[in-house]
Amino acid sequence: MELPLTQYIVPGRKPLSLKEYEKVGGYQSVRKILKAMTPIEVQTLVKDSDLKGRGGAGFNTGLKWSFVPMGPEAATPKYLVANADEMEPGTFKDRLLLEGNPHQLIEGMIVAAYAIQATISYVFLRWAYKLAAQEITKAIQEAQEAGYLGENILGSGFNLEMHLHTGVGRYMCGEETALLNALEGKRANPRAKPPFPQVSGLYGKPTIVNNVETLCNLPHIINNGVDWFKSLSKSEDTGTKLYGVSGRVKTPGCWELPIGTTIREILEDYAGGMLDGYLFKGLLPGGASTDFLVEEHLDLPMDYGSIQAAGSRMGTGTMIILDDQTCPVGFVHNLQHFFAQESCGFCTPCREGLPWVEKILLALDRGEGKPEHLLTLDFHTKYLGPGNTFCALAPGAMEPLQSALKYFREDFERHIHEHHCPWSKVWQPSI
Repeated sequence: MELPLTQYIVPGRKPLSLKEYEKVGGYQSVRKILKAMTPIEVQTLVKDSDLKGRGGAGFNTGLKWSFVPMGPEAATPKYLVANADEMEPGTFKDRLLLEGNPHQLIEGMIVAAYAIQATISYVFLRWAYKLAAQEITKAIQEAQEAGYLGENILGSGFNLEMHLHTGVGRYMCGEETALLNALEGKRANPRAKPPFPQVSGLYGKPTIVNNVETLCNLPHIINNGVDWFKSLSKSEDTGTKLYGVSGRVKTPGCWELPIGTTIREILEDYAGGMLDGYLFKGLLPGGASTDFLVEEHLDLPMDYGSIQAAGSRMGTGTMIILDDQTCPVGFVHNLQHFFAQESCGFCTPCREGLPWVEKILLALDRGEGKPEHLLTLDFHTKYLGPGNTFCALAPGAMEPLQSALKYFREDFERHIHEHHCPWSKVWQPSI
């Protein structure tokens, strides 16, 4: 099995230095594109590879780049931003790449910047990733000193600045236009679209925002070609994917596997199956803002089309496991508490609706629920759904709720009929 993204990442070992990275082929893609490829040729190659964005949306990366105005009349400077915020609950895949091989990210960013002719780039990093910040800072300095960043890179005439920006810790910054507002020093509210960032992004200039895992794929596509990248997959999607599993499994973790590997294989062969004494009940396949899948879905390939056809989203590809001894209502309540806290408050449905959902779930959890509460929750899953809010935060928050109401409705009803959480000990007065 080829593991292009993680082959040089060893747990407990420092990431490769610049010289070590060069010895294993590092920065060869930069030399190749600067010497022998035009920006449009790089865009076309990545588009033909069908590399889908690994941040959750799954949009063709090269196609996204193609919306950036090119040529001498295009506005300048252009910007490239690596979204390394990774605030999605249950998601930790980018952290592996950031801490384990930062030069791979920098190389990928140079490739992307050249493709759109960006001359200024940023790594927008989650505030809590202290070790990643140290390693990225060191790697940027090494790349600068070696001539891979700065002015006239490798004598090509191409210039690129790169900066590390540490965010203050808001889930909203995962939305690319809110990220750009934060990068400008403003409140992290999403922007109206159009105009899209590819035309008017950071400081009103053409901007591309790509996920860390997406960018790390680029050097390997440039070096090895489209056919090679497609051959890594087990499905219609292309390449490998970083899959993660958290919850009551024997070996939680993160693994690079062919995209299209089945849920069952990831859960049983890599995560080791459920802990002794626990049974599988359901999972969120791609972080907290995806719909539950259950036993009948375990043999589905983890790719964008298959998971969408099952009524969920692959998202970031990082599964959160629900076991039979964890209360589904409490599980979802915990998620809604997070989403309610992280709402930017810009639009009414999200600002008012999420706290109301959280209060209802808290009442159910305390045994104070009423039958009409389930109807109110059903209403909110539609009222806060796609098309009714300014961005995707509230619709994403509704995905675990609406699917929990679908698959675990009896558990919600038990909270109402039994007047307590069935998973907690019933309080009894002492005699």
